[in-house]
Amino acid sequence: MQGDATPDGVSLLVIVRGREQHLRRLIDGANRAAPRPREIVVVHMGEADTEDLRSRIPIRQFRIEVPGTGTLPLARARNLAAHHAEGSRYVFLDVDCIPARDLFGILAEDSERLGGIAMAEPRYLRAPLPPGTPADDGALTRDSVPHAARAGLHASEGALPSERYEMFWTLGFAVDAADFGRIGGFDESFTGYGAEDTDFAFTARERGVPLGFSGATMFHQHHGSYRPPLNHFADIVANATVFHGKWGTWPMEGWLGAFTRLGLVDWSPSSSAIRVLRAPTAMETEAAAHAGAY
Repeated sequence: MQGDATPDGVSLLVIVRGREQHLRRLIDGANRAAPRPREIVVVHMGEADTEDLRSRIPIRQFRIEVPGTGTLPLARARNLAAHHAEGSRYVFLDVDCIPARDLFGILAEDSERLGGIAMAEPRYLRAPLPPGTPADDGALTRDSVPHAARAGLHASEGALPSERYEMFWTLGFAVDAADFGRIGGFDESFTGYGAEDTDFAFTARERGVPLGFSGATMFHQHHGSYRPPLNHFADIVANATVFHGKWGTWPMEGWLGAFTRLGLVDWSPSSSAIRVLRAPTAMETEAAAHAGAY
């Protein structure tokens, strides 16, 4: 998988909502990659196709409806992207991520060698990129930081089988189409933010699909966030409940613990259910706004 030739087997899959400029930078990054994917499949959640996308890689865009609640159907959108993909290996990238020039080659090779899922290594940009900034790996590396929780997960000799399935995130990963089918895709019982990625990984472990952490780099574009994510309070509570009912353990314990300390829920790691006491106020949510790299 060397040089500029497109690896016929790799489909790049992206889901998006309200991130047009981030999508354009992701596509620019994919086009400067060596090797490049054979196609880019974009699924828009409740919004129209993005116009005038410049790409040497063929792009196909699809749309999925968003329910009246506004909760994003993330799992369903990823499954739809996979349904329309023509490659034998999928690379899912979060729309906020810019692939390093060698990401597709390294990630696909690691996934093939593992015979399972290979997750890329994220680096987080400290600030938003100015308009028109070219996607240059050197500059992006200089202006970004690794995630502290992910330090040491990948080996220098390439992705190795790992038992750290709980550390899997959907930011960027490669998986063979057959293994994606073996896992059953993403469980669409999960809607909105949280836990659908951990559920996907736990199902992979249950069905014997290996997981490894690759040194392939993706650069996460900066955007505002919340600590704790009070903007996703209802989704997190709902998805944590679905996950616990399925696996008998709690995901996102850090966030649930933060909600407990704020007096929003009655919960502990030994609880059998989450009892919601109240929703966060607008003032509390605003106070949780976070401008750091991650």
